[in-house]
Amino acid sequence: MGRSTIRAVDGVSLKIGSGEFVALLGASGSGKSSLLNLIAGLDSPTSGSVVVADRDLAALSREELAVYRRHTVGMVFQSFNLIPSMTVLENVELPLRFAEVERSRRGAMAAKALEQVGLSGRLRHRPIELSGGEQQRVALARALINQPNLLLADEPTGNLDSRTGTEVMELIRRLNESLKMTVVLVTHERDLAEKYAERLISLADGKIVADQPNPARAMARGES
Repeated sequence: MGRSTIRAVDGVSLKIGSGEFVALLGASGSGKSSLLNLIAGLDSPTSGSVVVADRDLAALSREELAVYRRHTVGMVFQSFNLIPSMTVLENVELPLRFAEVERSRRGAMAAKALEQVGLSGRLRHRPIELSGGEQQRVALARALINQPNLLLADEPTGNLDSRTGTEVMELIRRLNESLKMTVVLVTHERDLAEKYAERLISLADGKIVADQPNPARAMARGES
């Protein structure tokens, strides 16, 4: 900005293990969404590297990044990002089209993903006919359709009431535990992070200021 350089993510260094449930915490502007976008391959770092599944995203071409986003990563956003003119089934099928999956297989795959999130009775509805929680579950089914190893969730409960938000987070937790899917959750709500994440990473001014295991979650796992 003018003569000033604003570092959205500044010297961040961390490792996230396969199957972990990690929360990125911080106030607005702390860099957590920028870090998530780097992991998603939506942004490229000006220096350093972002390595996911032994691949340095900073060294990949645009075409290779597109393949990475289609097959390795699923993303869930606060605003759902569903296409209003499409049915629920068509919204979930969309990543399969981009991945050039045969048309004859797409419907059954999308229906199965929607069944996973409890929406098998809503296939022909459009987003406007659904509640906020149902729309977020459609977005989650879409994120899961290509069976990604990594789920990135950017404030997934931000537009939901507390009860519906809990339902969505419980679903994400079940996916993490049953499929051993790595989950990176961005949130500014510490209570939410402490309830679900195994590890809490706090950012401020683009830097990591704390990175620690979540004792509350460890105790809950031990009790189960």
